[in-house]
Amino acid sequence: MPTAIEFNNISKEYRLGLVSTRTLSHDMNRWWKTKILRKEDPYLKIGEVNDRAHKGESDYVWALKDINLKVEQGEVLGIIGKNGAGKSTLLKILSRVTSPTTGTIRARGRIASLLEVGTGFHPEMTGRENIYMNGAILGMTKKEIDRKLDEIVDFSGVERYIDTPVKRYSSGMTVRLGFAIAAHLEPEILVVDEVLAVGDAEFQKKAIGKMQDVSKGDGRTVLFVSHNMAAVNDLCTNTLLLSDGKIKNIGKTSQIIDLYLGENFNLESYRKWDTIDNAPGNSQIKIRKLYTINSENQTINYSLISQKVGIYIEYQVLEDIPYFTHGINVFTTSGIHIFTSHDSNPYEKDSIIKKGFYSTVVWIPANLLQDGDYLVNVACLRYNPFDILFHEENILKIKYIDSSKDSARPEDYNLDLPGLIRPKLNWGKRNKIKC
Repeated sequence: MPTAIEFNNISKEYRLGLVSTRTLSHDMNRWWKTKILRKEDPYLKIGEVNDRAHKGESDYVWALKDINLKVEQGEVLGIIGKNGAGKSTLLKILSRVTSPTTGTIRARGRIASLLEVGTGFHPEMTGRENIYMNGAILGMTKKEIDRKLDEIVDFSGVERYIDTPVKRYSSGMTVRLGFAIAAHLEPEILVVDEVLAVGDAEFQKKAIGKMQDVSKGDGRTVLFVSHNMAAVNDLCTNTLLLSDGKIKNIGKTSQIIDLYLGENFNLESYRKWDTIDNAPGNSQIKIRKLYTINSENQTINYSLISQKVGIYIEYQVLEDIPYFTHGINVFTTSGIHIFTSHDSNPYEKDSIIKKGFYSTVVWIPANLLQDGDYLVNVACLRYNPFDILFHEENILKIKYIDSSKDSARPEDYNLDLPGLIRPKLNWGKRNKIKC
């Protein structure tokens, strides 16, 4: 496939504390060194990494640093990272909202961008007038826009307000119309930032479906920034991970999401809390150990998909309290809820659990989950009436691997099966029917 976008050594430097990026003295110094003496920009040497959480020594920071990247035509590339990682800056440079400090970008074709709510809209103009204005900016004729107008209005779902000034639209309505314009006016490159999160669930589903159609059906390129890992996983084949303005990794979306979430959640398959102060729980119950085990009760870091996995929970009851039970939730790393399980063993509502240490194990059967990483939430709760005592999210990681995907024997059940789960169900014997 031909290259649609090429980033060559793209860097962007900002000066902190100012509306502009420069002062007059810095401008004069920069002009003298670069234009008269033909030397390198002196302020390129003093910039620091853009770590928003820590105070630095310099007033100059690199929002982006040495970005080299090629995006193929028809590719849907996800871009993820923490707030301040440089995602929006990268898209703004591509969309020519701002210019890079160093480096060049080569893009083939027209670029339609949706970077913020109301991008490219004039608030005093109606929705219809803004459609024609955006089309003209993209280089389309009035006849071409006329042909697309009904489709844009229908997709946006704001037909009743299409002749109302955009300043009276809600943020959700503005995003709906903005995305409809960007997706339908036939750009070769579609750039979408986090703004889709403003829309409702129904519109987000429509928007993701439209981006899939645009890339697969029309062969156009999409760059998609989002903190919704499920949407990134559904839409993007490959994903770029940015950290402090630099490319940390790029590759298959599921693997990059696992890497990103693993760093953010500090995911581990073995957790131990030595003191009550830092242990999760509430004032009466504290989790002290949490880890995965195999069928022989051995601690494990990962499991084959063909083996059952136990989640061992050890907790401390700090005072005599009424009886309670346990629950877990299991999620994919992209945030899809796979299942919930509550301990349904019978118990006496009025019984008391004495102060002390306790443990329990919940078993996940073999051949249920796909290979990959999963997040586990742990809770303690009561019934009659139902009451959640505490609920700790993303507290443990379960890792499954499939070491025998090349085996095609049905009895091994190691085929690469699609779907969120892969249960090994009981099938009845084949019976011949007499006609």
